[in-house]
Amino acid sequence: MDPITNPYAPGAGQRPPELAGRDEQISRFDVVLKRIVSGRPERSLMLTGLRGVGKTVLLNQLRSAAVRAKWGTGKLEARPDQGLRRPLSSALHQAVRELGHTQEDEVAHVLGVIKSFAQRDAKPGTKLREVWNPGIDVPAIKGRADSGDIEIDLVELFTDVGGLAADLGRGIAVFIDEMQDLGPDDVSAICAACHEMSQNGAPLIVVGAGLPHLPAVLSASKSYSERLFRYQRIDRLAREEADHALTAPAADELAEYEQEALDALYFATGGYPYFIQAYGKAVWDQAPQSPIRADDVRVASPEAESELAVGFFGSRYERATPGEREYLRAMADVAAEVAATGEEELDDIESVPTSEVARVLDKKPQSLSPARDALLKKGLIYSAERGRIAFTVPHFGRYLREQT
Repeated sequence: MDPITNPYAPGAGQRPPELAGRDEQISRFDVVLKRIVSGRPERSLMLTGLRGVGKTVLLNQLRSAAVRAKWGTGKLEARPDQGLRRPLSSALHQAVRELGHTQEDEVAHVLGVIKSFAQRDAKPGTKLREVWNPGIDVPAIKGRADSGDIEIDLVELFTDVGGLAADLGRGIAVFIDEMQDLGPDDVSAICAACHEMSQNGAPLIVVGAGLPHLPAVLSASKSYSERLFRYQRIDRLAREEADHALTAPAADELAEYEQEALDALYFATGGYPYFIQAYGKAVWDQAPQSPIRADDVRVASPEAESELAVGFFGSRYERATPGEREYLRAMADVAAEVAATGEEELDDIESVPTSEVARVLDKKPQSLSPARDALLKKGLIYSAERGRIAFTVPHFGRYLREQT
């Protein structure tokens, strides 16, 4: 089959495979948008899940839904080494621009507040010409959102932006990817600002996406965070949805799959959207004709596995130091030991005890804390619950065992 029209390549087709099975989340979000604009209370939204389940793609789809509803939207990606002021200012600048300029004076005031919020990021003594400019062509509003306390400033900023949206009969949605990477003060500020928006009924929400421990990050910041956000766990696709992610794009190209090929692909991918896309692309490039057969999957699998080994697993593995890699391999070994008892399937084991990792490495648990903490900060593992640890990347343990 012609690889030029590969429906699994990034950007190809009308609906990327990662979105299969997400209709419920998209429909619910449409209801949220309507409820907020009509003045009814609604919580901000948090999408959580492992890497490779399509959180970012879903986040972008929800943003598209907000744009279609004529909301102002802005998006940012959190980074461990970056504060919130600059990326959030840029996101809100874009959101206000999307609202339009039907009320020039009010828009100019809010843009001035955003600029004031952004420029407060400058260190004391910074020369004016060296102060970061968010590209807003209005004077900064002094005395608003520039106290230097991120929690106070963000509450004031959201209040003004949300007030503008309410005056225009519209809404504002801020989309934050990799939200678990925000610093503690920034997380606390977002919780406080969302609480204020909820109390005032302002049409401004935050839609975040992050790893499975994001709820714990928010809860550690503010005890009332569970009342502020509606959490949605984004998981791998069920069998029917995974099949649809493969067969629907193929049908657009007048191609089909044999049932045995779909069986082989589900076994290989586990229903994870990123893997479905990788295997789907490789099989499409290799299969000589329709229908696609199990033999085609067998022939194409090494190509898909090689692509994943380099771009998905390897790129993350390379970020770890030798000591951290030992810790990762020990986690994989512990999972294999549990699977050997027959109590759980190997790929279904979500977490392992940290004490067992220490046993495999023949070290005291306390001596492994630096490696564990570094892996947590790098986003390679997360704490599923107290005393247990898990990979943030599905099938990572399988990759490590094959490498060994």
